[in-house]
Amino acid sequence: MSRRGWVLLGTLGVIWGTPYLFIKVAVDAGVSPALVVLARTTIGAVVLLPFALRGPGFRALRGRWPAVALFALLEVIGPWLLFPTAEQTLSSSTVGLLVATVPILSVVVGRFAGDRLPVGGVRWAGLAVAFAGVLVLTGPGLRSGHGWAVAQVMLAVVGYAVAPVVAERALQGVPTTVVTVATLLLASAVYAPVVALTGPHPVPGGSAVGALVLLGLLCTAAAFLLFFRLIAEVGGPRATLVAYLNPVVAVLLGAAVLSEPLSASVLLATVLILGGSALAAIRRTPAAQLAVAEG
Repeated sequence: MSRRGWVLLGTLGVIWGTPYLFIKVAVDAGVSPALVVLARTTIGAVVLLPFALRGPGFRALRGRWPAVALFALLEVIGPWLLFPTAEQTLSSSTVGLLVATVPILSVVVGRFAGDRLPVGGVRWAGLAVAFAGVLVLTGPGLRSGHGWAVAQVMLAVVGYAVAPVVAERALQGVPTTVVTVATLLLASAVYAPVVALTGPHPVPGGSAVGALVLLGLLCTAAAFLLFFRLIAEVGGPRATLVAYLNPVVAVLLGAAVLSEPLSASVLLATVLILGGSALAAIRRTPAAQLAVAEG
């Protein structure tokens, strides 16, 4: 991998490790989960729209809008609401680590979706190790009555695991920027009336407003532009390595900025989940996946 590739990979890993921090800041300040999603998707869509309008633009989606809607539901509309809802209870680092289990679910989803490539012993071992990490991480939370919040994150993880299958089967050949902006616009259209009907909402403080702006500008718009450049520089399969940097950043930021406990169990869970997920993601024939979000 070139030096430029490593720089892009590291930069994107840091950026996509920060959404959980910004979400936690916003919800702790009283911002509703629906407003968090609306702000993030609207800002991201507005910034990325000029890039999506290049070339064929949304004409490339002719006849594929049902698939786009399903993809948006699985990748943004559902997960991006579930994360801030769960973070009203869970720490940002816990949510970031649980999202790192996407490769585990991807193996299972792949089997149901018709993936008949052999799953070797190393991958099965990776699934077992990562699952053990999930148990280490969530055990204390489940005993504290946070089971529903954990379930919400895992439901979002299922969406992240299924969405690439939808993209691969129904959205092949569509420019990624077009799919991304269409997805963000659909999510905005869903949550705008939700926010309007559940108002009036308290005016967010400065820290919450800053967190929402950074979610839209940095974690959504800038991150996707960098992701596309990363794919062009190193290829799709290597670009997916960014998924193993995000949780580490989430854990460190949670401890450094929000004073979330960096206990031995969290460190052990980090090693188990990331190591197991990396093993579970090993394939004989790597394939790039289209994804709109890492967090």
